[in-house]
Amino acid sequence: MTVIDEYLNKIEATKKNELERIRAIVHTTVPEVEETIDYGMPAFKYKGKYLIGFYVYKNHMSLFPTSEPINSLKSKLGNYKLSKGTIQFSMDNIIPESLIRKLLLYRIDNIDRL
Repeated sequence: MTVIDEYLNKIEATKKNELERIRAIVHTTVPEVEETIDYGMPAFKYKGKYLIGFYVYKNHMSLFPTSEPINSLKSKLGNYKLSKGTIQFSMDNIIPESLIRKLLLYRIDNIDRL
């Protein structure tokens, strides 16, 4: 059992399934990611650097891809509440797989340039 499994086991089933979907997208897109807990939330690292994370709140869920990919893809994120480094979403308005992949690929490109 990983640290992310431990976190997800405490989450209500519907939201857990959504976060598992995101987790699978991350692993499919970036097979070499490392699962971790960063700042108290489930996160993924690529080449030892923070890639993306997620968290469940009472009234929403959030994806944390950092601010750069959000700024770059802002025109495609109009249906979500955004703040610096955060995309809020709900079960009624999930983030499509194609958009999650774009966020991941943007982060990978940033990390690879370091």
